[in-house]
Amino acid sequence: MLKVSNEWKDYECLDAGNGEKLERWGNIILRRPDPQAMWITDEDVNWEKPDGHYYRSSKGGGHWEFARNLPDFWTVTYKDLTFKVSPTNFKHTGLFPEQAANWDFMMNKIKNAKRPIKVLNLFAYTGGATMACSKAGATEVVHVDASKGMNEWAKENMKLCNLENNYIRFIVDDCLKFVEREARRGHKYDAIVMDPPSYGRGPNGEMWKFEHNLDKLIKACMNILSDKPLFFLINSYTTGISSTVLLNILKTTLEPRYGGKISAGEIGLPITKNNLVLPCGIYGRWESNE
Repeated sequence: MLKVSNEWKDYECLDAGNGEKLERWGNIILRRPDPQAMWITDEDVNWEKPDGHYYRSSKGGGHWEFARNLPDFWTVTYKDLTFKVSPTNFKHTGLFPEQAANWDFMMNKIKNAKRPIKVLNLFAYTGGATMACSKAGATEVVHVDASKGMNEWAKENMKLCNLENNYIRFIVDDCLKFVEREARRGHKYDAIVMDPPSYGRGPNGEMWKFEHNLDKLIKACMNILSDKPLFFLINSYTTGISSTVLLNILKTTLEPRYGGKISAGEIGLPITKNNLVLPCGIYGRWESNE
């Protein structure tokens, strides 16, 4: 099932094609590579004058070129959430707007639970899901990422969302090691969300590879789920992995123990110019029937 993040006002995918996308972030236009945009672009859209253009290098990586002086960062708002946006050296901006479809799912589940919900966010990046869950009323959100810099960025997003008085814990750690320690401590969570990378390293050099480590992580997470979990969400941008893989993982782990409902598919962004959808990643969701 395709989930499209179509409720943005401060973000817009203006056009996509020829391996790139043209986006509006507030009042700033950025042009970035996107390998999924394999079709031709619309000739009526002016691609030639973005405020910022990221060029890939044939040797790997790339660089930004700016048509005007941009602030080091600016903010965009999604519903009652506010996030810091800043072009990084790796073409990213610190926010994946397609994730709004997952934020909406989590916020709705938490708001309708009518009971205290403790959430664990693994590979939590700059905290989009963390802020969504906390804003929706989660009693505690534990935010885990191996990068200290991403945790600091997430703390800025917490302030922008006016969540300083909410119970959010920011942990710099290897996600698998953290989950295993939580199991030994006897700590439990009502909801778990994760966005594991294709490859990665923990703060002490721990190696992560999606296809080798995901199964072990899921099984470890099963040990820290509460007796009455609310949801379990896996998001992935790993090339070559089908959403059916995530569906099968959830069917063989959570469903036999908890019942509930499972869904999986793609997440994407609507393209303003031509009503196409830019595919951005895959998701797998388990949710309780409450």
